[in-house]
Amino acid sequence: MVSLGIDFGTSGARAIALSSTGQILAQTQQAFDSKSAADPQGWQQVLWQLLADLPQDVRQQLQGIAINGTSATVLLCDRAGNPLTAPLLYNDARGGVGLDELENIAPEGSPALSATSSLAKALWWQRHLPAEPLSQARYLLHQADWLSAQLHSQWGISDYHNALKLGYDVAERRYPDWLLALPIANWLPTVKVPGSKIAPILPEISRRLDLPATCQVYAGTTDSIAAFLASGAQRPGEAVTSLGSTLVLKLLSPCPVNDSATGVYSHRLGDLWLAGGASNSGGAVLKQFFPDSQLSHLSQQIDLSQPCPYDYYPLPQPGERFPVNDPAYAPRLTPRPDSDVAFLYGLLDGIARIEATGYRLLQRLGAPAVQRVYTAGGGAQNWVWQELRSRHLRVPVCPAGATEAAYGTARLAQSGDSLYL
Repeated sequence: MVSLGIDFGTSGARAIALSSTGQILAQTQQAFDSKSAADPQGWQQVLWQLLADLPQDVRQQLQGIAINGTSATVLLCDRAGNPLTAPLLYNDARGGVGLDELENIAPEGSPALSATSSLAKALWWQRHLPAEPLSQARYLLHQADWLSAQLHSQWGISDYHNALKLGYDVAERRYPDWLLALPIANWLPTVKVPGSKIAPILPEISRRLDLPATCQVYAGTTDSIAAFLASGAQRPGEAVTSLGSTLVLKLLSPCPVNDSATGVYSHRLGDLWLAGGASNSGGAVLKQFFPDSQLSHLSQQIDLSQPCPYDYYPLPQPGERFPVNDPAYAPRLTPRPDSDVAFLYGLLDGIARIEATGYRLLQRLGAPAVQRVYTAGGGAQNWVWQELRSRHLRVPVCPAGATEAAYGTARLAQSGDSLYL
């Protein structure tokens, strides 16, 4: 079976086609411009371009497609799937204004108890949208949900990875009663197991893109879960850190760990759990100061034999999700030395300390001690950063078996949740 995984991240999208033995047969990618990153029509155009750019012989063999998107990036749509507003992106914290009220409704530890959660955004829409678009609202959809529906046209379907921050109970596999009692309950999508069949692609898409009419669309996942699936991590205590625009930690655990006060939540993964959190620190803050080419050059000049004298907490703007959950948390980026090498050392060391703090927090909350960390995302290519992180973590840090989230999503389309049964 040839499967296709499509990854919609924060700066662009990638598609990877896999053979049944895990061999990469083809891959395509598209960067977002400043507008398309937050524009559903731009996402749609990127989706069609990714598919069209695959070699024809690969397209003609595709039997399964799955899509991942950024966690808690949501759209409010009408009955036909048309967005009624601009999407609220993964890091949009405007829902924090109603967080006190939500804390009186949702149980302690719920992943929905965050200013950036899907549920907080839904409640913000319910309170602030004008009457006209609000009266047309029918579906709250995550980025991956909306994009998948472009292929099969069955609106209102999600997966339990994306729906976690909507308040879905992944242990019981149902919406809890407290959530069904909220005024946005009629917007909630049907939730499927990630990797389960939804429907075949639409006939017109099959004809236009020369795809088999039998090609199935499978329920997707989030970008960080997809990166974990690509990594090769299999046993409790193994973890994956995704070093992209943000810093995402996932630790394989035999039990769920949730703590909304520190932004910790757990995804279900077959019979195991992925405990972790997502920090707003990461590559985005590095790019505010240095282009990619300069990052590589300056990193090689860092002298790791000397301790870093700076106590930075690198954030691109105020607001943090994990290991501190505070929408007003301020970046700490001073004093800035005259040397760019020294400044970059401070930034990389600060992000490494956030990562190590995150894994120690997970252990204190009941997850196993981290034994090995696989690295995915663009930061996996920086060996100086890898060494610095290993020193803070005090465990082996190694590149993931595959570093692209699209690879993990293609695996999901082939094997579903049985990967960890």
